[in-house]
Amino acid sequence: MKTALISDTHNLLRPEALAALQGCDQIIHAGDIGNPDILTQLAKIAPVHAVRGNNDLNSPWAENLPDLLTFTLNGWPALLVHDIADVPADLDPGIKLIITGHSHKPRIEWRGDRLYVNPGSAGPRRFKLPVTLAILEIQPERIEPRLISLLDPPA
Repeated sequence: MKTALISDTHNLLRPEALAALQGCDQIIHAGDIGNPDILTQLAKIAPVHAVRGNNDLNSPWAENLPDLLTFTLNGWPALLVHDIADVPADLDPGIKLIITGHSHKPRIEWRGDRLYVNPGSAGPRRFKLPVTLAILEIQPERIEPRLISLLDPPA
């Protein structure tokens, strides 16, 4: 199963991001979406799971989006939340994949048997941070995560 992770689009869905998402079985958006059209465009490619980010909170269109979402990806119990600070302290030990956004800093980190992934920001560049998303190749017995750079590094 090929799953795309995208975050912090902030009203900007780049053509490079759309190209990178082609062929994915699912798309996960980790918040700070910007407007409902972003989710509509993503849903034309694959089914979408999304949470709202701090910049989506006061937007009427985002009222029905959860702050935290749990689901299973090809047998892997997952938690989706915008800010890693909002991961529950009493997290279910069965959760093996934690997807966050917010920081705009891409990160793939195994902590024991849990995989933490922040796909970075796919929207407007912030400071000198890269513009990225992540792709997960998910098999029942393993996950192979990789970051996809959407723009050349800043000079």
